[in-house]
Amino acid sequence: MSLRPVWRVQVVALAIILALVSVACESDSGLPPAEFEPGACPASVASLPALANASCGFLVVPESRTKFNGRRIRLPVAIIPSVSQPPPSEPIVHLTGGPGGDALAEAEFLVPAGLNQQRDLIIMAQRGTLDTEPELTCPEIDQFNARLVGLVYGADSTKAEHLAATRACHDRLVAEGIDLSAYNTTENAADFEDLRKVLGIEQWSLNGYSYGTYLALTLMRDYPETIRSAIIDSVVPPSVASLGWTWTNLGEAFDNLFRACADQPACKSEYGDVAATFASQVQQLEANPLTTTAQYAPDSPQVTVVLDGGALVNWLVAAGPAFTLVPSAIQELVEGDPKQIAAGRAALANPAGEGIFGYGLTYGVFCSEWIPFEPKSQILAQGRLAFPTYPDSVLSEAPQLPFETEDCAIWNVPRADPSIRDVTTSSIPTLVISGSFDAKTSPQWAEYAAMTLENSTRIVIPGFGHWVTPQEPCTQSVVRSFLSNPSVPPDTSCVAALTPPPFHTSE
Repeated sequence: MSLRPVWRVQVVALAIILALVSVACESDSGLPPAEFEPGACPASVASLPALANASCGFLVVPESRTKFNGRRIRLPVAIIPSVSQPPPSEPIVHLTGGPGGDALAEAEFLVPAGLNQQRDLIIMAQRGTLDTEPELTCPEIDQFNARLVGLVYGADSTKAEHLAATRACHDRLVAEGIDLSAYNTTENAADFEDLRKVLGIEQWSLNGYSYGTYLALTLMRDYPETIRSAIIDSVVPPSVASLGWTWTNLGEAFDNLFRACADQPACKSEYGDVAATFASQVQQLEANPLTTTAQYAPDSPQVTVVLDGGALVNWLVAAGPAFTLVPSAIQELVEGDPKQIAAGRAALANPAGEGIFGYGLTYGVFCSEWIPFEPKSQILAQGRLAFPTYPDSVLSEAPQLPFETEDCAIWNVPRADPSIRDVTTSSIPTLVISGSFDAKTSPQWAEYAAMTLENSTRIVIPGFGHWVTPQEPCTQSVVRSFLSNPSVPPDTSCVAALTPPPFHTSE
């Protein structure tokens, strides 16, 4: 299906059009129509080289599409022109993760990965995130997370301080007149549909990672005729996303990681059974937490770091590109010098991250779409199945999402309609990507989602974690092949030759 002429005009002379025109799309709901207001790129990203040739503006939409006289919100948009001119293919829109991530800043990863080689690349900040109006960021929570590295992770006193930070942000946002119930996936998906309409695009392709895959699968289910193809990297299927399943994901990723060390003779010889060693350290530190110091950057001050069982597990979830150092870091811990692990935890204390994450969208999604559909008891039940030797005090809270059920009691948004969790069944050409070490969205979630995507190709990249595409050249090659002609299977031949990189050893 071809694009409407208006998009072809915008491709040729987009900067002029955005400078002169504000386009409104039709509304059949009785609400004021969505509008596009041209403007400068937000100051936080204006200097990024990837946005040097971008045209920017704001999508203006209702905060709540159920309230006819409610406030309007403004969502910044950047359109990065295709390298090929004129673009031979439909535009591609990027859906960031989180929920609550900083979408526009991710241009610096998307452009080098080649997403705009043959397409205009559209990036929009999701409602409530950085640079939107209003922003639902929570410096109160960021400041607590910086203190968290010096607290016992699962202690009652830590929980009390955590919930106080959540309440402080909640109360401030409510006092500002923000309707917290409007920050969810249903409204988020409608924002992107309005953006498509207001730009005059008949069809586009989707590129989502993490929560962005949850949003992409929602769009594919609810607006299938508007989507030419989709790339979903580090997949979160809406129909099964829950706090309990975070432990199941963790179990698969940790197994893959520790097995990869066992499969490398040098790693196995030097470190032995890393899984058993790690489990023993979780048990020991949960019983007797270790206090040390570390820096979050070479020139930063020393910060106090407390390592208990929960902190150790969460360090490994977030290990990221440092996976090759994991066995050596665990061995250092055994030997009483956990400098690598402490430095990883100390990164949370870096003030550079304060005020960036959109917690209003985070809680809006989790508290209406996840928490109401699973009893809290399932967190511990799933944790015990995945890690039968870990202490219950570690397993009773979801990794990286501690005290979320209690947070949601504070956030106090209504339960979503159960249809938000409907399975996405689709024939849209879809590339499904996972990293074998991804402890946040492990390959099993991608496998589950692909079962009902009849025209999908699934690849698992060994040795990589969350959001594979910007990190790995073979994946980028598969993405380029897929985007060149989504109607035929992409060339995945390079994947078969991949193995996890060698772990660091004394050799």
